Amino acid sequence: QVQLVASGGGLVQAGETLRLSCATSRLTFSRYCMGWFRQAPGKEREFVAAISMSGRNTYYADSVKGRFTISRDNGKNTVFLQMNSLKPEDTAVYSCAADFTSGLDLVTTKESSYNYWGQGTQVTVSS
Repeated sequence: QVQLVASGGGLVQAGETLRLSCATSRLTFSRYCMGWFRQAPGKEREFVAAISMSGRNTYYADSVKGRFTISRDNGKNTVFLQMNSLKPEDTAVYSCAADFTSGLDLVTTKESSYNYWGQGTQVTVSS
């Protein structure tokens, strides 16, 4: 079965950096748009960033634009989220997801479009 395993979360201070990874298996990785979502305590899950299957197209939530960078390595079936200048409001469980875009090099922001989800990794930013 398809697996998405997120890692790299942790406890950091405001202004510091983390890099999340999401390793996938049993997935034709290069045919999927990959996204990162997050859910803070007491809040709904929200879109963070997405990257198209080729890696040429990316899209970010306004709240992370300029601070976070999504990238992918199709040879290693892995997607990354580089998070710089972290803020306390970035504290959440971060999950990766895969969306089959039927061969189109698109990015998807809609949560319901994603076919597969990972288990999430906790990111905590202290002030």
